[in-house]
Amino acid sequence: MLTRILIVDDSSAMRAFLRATLEECDDLEVQEAENGFQALKLLPRGEFDLVIVDINMPDINGLELISFMRRIEKYRETPLLIVSTEGSEQTRSRGMALGANAYLQKPFTAEALQKIVADMRGKQRGKD
Repeated sequence: MLTRILIVDDSSAMRAFLRATLEECDDLEVQEAENGFQALKLLPRGEFDLVIVDINMPDINGLELISFMRRIEKYRETPLLIVSTEGSEQTRSRGMALGANAYLQKPFTAEALQKIVADMRGKQRGKD
């Protein structure tokens, strides 16, 4: 089963790392957005099985994007993974309270990302 992932991060280097790491996994299709505004334009154009979002971005930040997605019926159940340099418990708690399913603090290893994505894919398959 193909898993479609949207990466939302203003760092082109981080998007490239995430894409390269994810493309090592089978049956994944990855799209990228460089900020929350661009993500809002991409979301209606496709069905995404997972959205990976940074918190600190210009225009619409990651927390605002998560809040928006959780208010819209179509995206209410879409799994969301925060990847951020923000490591405070307050920021983590806020992201999770807004509706994120997991939080991965930068820097992280490729293996840590692949494990979380595999776990999230497994939970999605269990719902089917």
